[in-house]
Amino acid sequence: MDPLVLGAIVAILTIVVLFSGVSVATGLLIVSAGFLLVFDGARSLELIPEIFFGKLDNFALLSIPMFIIMGASIASTRAGADLYEALERWLTRIPGGLVISNLGACALFAAMSGSSPATCAAIGKMGIPEMRKRGYPDGVAAGSIAAGGTLGILIPPSVTMIVYGIATETSIGRLFLAGVLPGLLLVGLFMAWSLYSTWRQGSAEVLASTSYTWRERFEIMPRVLPFLLIILGVLYAMYGGVATPSETAAVGALLCLVIAMVIYKLWNPMDLWVVLRDSTRESVMILFIIAAAGVFSYMLSSLFITQAIAEWIGTLNVNRWVLMGVINIFLLVAGFFLPPVAVILMAAPILLPIIITAGFDPYWFAVVLTINMEIGLISPPVGLNLYVINGIAPDISLRTILVGSLPYVACMVIAILLLCLFPGIATWLPEAVMGASI
Repeated sequence: MDPLVLGAIVAILTIVVLFSGVSVATGLLIVSAGFLLVFDGARSLELIPEIFFGKLDNFALLSIPMFIIMGASIASTRAGADLYEALERWLTRIPGGLVISNLGACALFAAMSGSSPATCAAIGKMGIPEMRKRGYPDGVAAGSIAAGGTLGILIPPSVTMIVYGIATETSIGRLFLAGVLPGLLLVGLFMAWSLYSTWRQGSAEVLASTSYTWRERFEIMPRVLPFLLIILGVLYAMYGGVATPSETAAVGALLCLVIAMVIYKLWNPMDLWVVLRDSTRESVMILFIIAAAGVFSYMLSSLFITQAIAEWIGTLNVNRWVLMGVINIFLLVAGFFLPPVAVILMAAPILLPIIITAGFDPYWFAVVLTINMEIGLISPPVGLNLYVINGIAPDISLRTILVGSLPYVACMVIAILLLCLFPGIATWLPEAVMGASI
């Protein structure tokens, strides 16, 4: 059978299996085993355990549970509330300042936790009721937090970037650096829209605004500074040549746990157990998907599907930007239905040779791919952040949350276009710190 036809069959059956309700990892294993059995015979199944566990034999994977523990320990405390309150005290008198302070809190908390759902939950629990109390429309209140939460997979340290680095065998440190300026760009675009939207609706800052003294503004800072120092310390250790990403993640996780225990009195063994239990559960889920995606990639390569797709795309006589546009549409649609980790593990190994052949930088592409995944987090039918916000404020309908987040989707599209016009936004900092990539 022609490999391209076989690839189309694999894609259709994979979608059917994943939509049947089974987990992503289980679905990938079922599809892989089925096609290997039919086309390579029963003996090919003997390789599956070796490939499955071999994919997990990677020292860089240790950084995933460590960064997840780092985020979970922060999310289990009042760090998000303190961060929100600190920014709210400093920005409350600015027109639209409450929305801006929420977005700023989302950006900082995302940098500390690396998790979009955790960011939405931590900041949304405080920010949404406060914005509604001050007269902001429900769509603005909910949509801004849903969009701000997506920054968790772009601003380093990002578990999504770690997964991309492992899947494509690219430098995780360089990927983290590539996400810094685009992350700040997105925060700036989100804030600019919030200012314009507030001005347009004529609700510059709704009358219930609170005035804070300088003493009140400074007194909360000591509760936030330790976590910010941890972020700076993690980045310095990673880029100063002090430690590898995995070692840095382990130190960051330990420090976050210590601060959570010392500052926020997280002494109860049951509370610590919940942090470790939830971190283990999320880590195992991601690692299971990574291992299953390795088997899936082996199946595609064994049946020459990957090679055929790359060769076919290479023969297309189209402009490379047209090709990039098609890839972006594919990633956007895939992100509507699958979590970012699954999309990256399934698509990145296939797309990487194609985009390199077309002359695109793999680290720049990682940022573009991640922003596409961010759009998927606030787009139906999956739209994880939409459901997190709906869980926080159940009286706000999913439709209202979605409509409120749409302008921020437009900001993400603008960010992708700016990255296409000025790729240095993503590539300048990695090259300045670590030199040109080979």
